[in-house]
Amino acid sequence: MNQKFLSEKEIAGELIVFVVGQFKGRPRGEKLEPITLRSAPTYFRASLPKQLILKSEKQTIEDRLVEFQIKTYLPDILVVEARVSLENIFFDKALDYKDKLLEACYLFFEKRGGKKEWVEEYSVWVVSNYQGEPEQFFQWKEKIASFLKSEKLPLDEKEINQTLEAQLKYAKNDLVIIDWDGAFIFDPEGDFAAIVELLELANFQLLKYRLLDFELDERLLEVAKIFGSFPQKKPFLGAFLGGKEVKEGMQSIIKIRSASIFEFQALERDIKLIGDWYWARLYDLAAKKFKFEEWRKHIKNKLEAMEDIYSIVAERFSWSPERIELVGWFLLLLGWMVILIFDLWRTFFK
Repeated sequence: MNQKFLSEKEIAGELIVFVVGQFKGRPRGEKLEPITLRSAPTYFRASLPKQLILKSEKQTIEDRLVEFQIKTYLPDILVVEARVSLENIFFDKALDYKDKLLEACYLFFEKRGGKKEWVEEYSVWVVSNYQGEPEQFFQWKEKIASFLKSEKLPLDEKEINQTLEAQLKYAKNDLVIIDWDGAFIFDPEGDFAAIVELLELANFQLLKYRLLDFELDERLLEVAKIFGSFPQKKPFLGAFLGGKEVKEGMQSIIKIRSASIFEFQALERDIKLIGDWYWARLYDLAAKKFKFEEWRKHIKNKLEAMEDIYSIVAERFSWSPERIELVGWFLLLLGWMVILIFDLWRTFFK
């Protein structure tokens, strides 16, 4: 039956919410193979970070059966996902119910040693089992936009239309809309599991950017502290007299710099999806909403700041060939001066 002619109260669907965050623990579980979406390239599976499923559980929340799944991206990122079927996806307390699901997810997360300050949360609303094109549901676009933004206040018409613009279609009868706080999936066949996995992956990457950005702040402070401990007024003499301290400081800075560059490159490599495939285009849509390019620029600026500090330290405190040659000439002149003084002493005082 075409839901275009149904009332708002008759539109059934599903709600999936999840939290992605850092945790402490030794995860043990069954390896999850990534779900192939549409026409994915052959290297698709190998390009994704590996997941383990740690636990599955069912609970009843407000007379609705909710399925929880706890997963991990190795080695230290936990994903807690809650999924529930709704007889009416547009019911009045839908956002309040979503918040309750998130609270339940956080309980699982904290029991596993999760750090609540390092978490991304997201909601996915799904409509399936319909006929016709998904645009028929835009008669409820105000609620769709509100759900995407988790906003209970009435939204302006312009804001609603801009929110619905971030969409992608594969076939005539399906549609995905992505926003910062949530996504809406319309799929008549109910084939949306891989899209949810993609959105979890996008939130995983966003979290990794945030973590790396924080770690770079800490490392910059550490590098500045090491640099500040070097003899600043007489760097040349300091490099000669305090060689061990300078050498250890240089090694620490090189180690921090190298680790930071490696982690940034690894993060870019692990989630790189190439080609004009549906999956890649959908991921690119999520990347734009999550402002990945701004995160990359921000992190690169901090890496460049670390590079500048490293260059200054290397220039001021390292023993370049020119500096070694200068020291050699200084010692040679000093030797000749000693010989000259000795000869003069022998001449006048013998």
